[in-house]
Amino acid sequence: MHQPVMLDEVMSLLDLKPGDTVLDATLGGGGHSLEILRRIMPGGMLLGCDSDPAAVDRARENLRDFKGSFKLEKGNFRHLGEMLDRNKVEMLDAALFDIGISSYQMDEAPRGFSIKNPGPLDMRMDPDQKVSAKDLVNRLREEELSDIIKDLGEERFYRRIARAIVERRREKKIETTEDLASVISRAVGGRRGKLDPATRTFQAIRIAVNDELGALRDALERIVARLNTGGRVAVVSFHSLEDRIVKNKFKEYSAGGLVRILTKKPVRPTDGEVAANPRSRSGRLRVAERI
Repeated sequence: MHQPVMLDEVMSLLDLKPGDTVLDATLGGGGHSLEILRRIMPGGMLLGCDSDPAAVDRARENLRDFKGSFKLEKGNFRHLGEMLDRNKVEMLDAALFDIGISSYQMDEAPRGFSIKNPGPLDMRMDPDQKVSAKDLVNRLREEELSDIIKDLGEERFYRRIARAIVERRREKKIETTEDLASVISRAVGGRRGKLDPATRTFQAIRIAVNDELGALRDALERIVARLNTGGRVAVVSFHSLEDRIVKNKFKEYSAGGLVRILTKKPVRPTDGEVAANPRSRSGRLRVAERI
């Protein structure tokens, strides 16, 4: 079951009130959305989107008690402006981005995100998207794979892994998560410590397949112009590349007099939350307020 990360901290910093109009740009299981609706009723409106149609369906079911007070749709948050326009919403009182992959996606082997659950090498958050992880792994040149693994995975053995992938696919196409994990493990000499040797490469390929960093940059470029004065934007990220983008964009907006940064340092989950939900351990929350 997906547990929304830093739920109390997010709600406290968004400072929601009845009647607010709020965007949840990453519905996931609808956990954050449910608490948002509880706080903006009566009179509030939640708009939500997710690239994954299964996430939209789950959220719609989980939010059924608030029918009429929310509008959900499948879509990437990089297109948030078009979504707001379609729903005739000009300005928002708050917006939330919970970046990354959900527990649902990780646990569903056919989605191809997980090292532990063998499945097809897919990794598409939007199943309608044309390019999958299998396409990238089997088509990209060694130099391109190397750059992705280095830049998006921050993996020190990036050259060795890229070379091993190319050598392996000359013999046979890499079709499954198990195939790819095995290639990586052999390339780097197996497990050293707690982290699976394929973790960073899987992360890099997933980010590349879904253009996650580009989507985040696009969304942050658009969101501040759609916030009312006093409106707040919260971003929960899960690795340094995402957090750096958020940090730098908030600094840029602050220097331009557009926002006040409410989190000088990223808020981290409590020890109790990490114990209850280990997947929350790398979460980082940053919040800014429109001025």
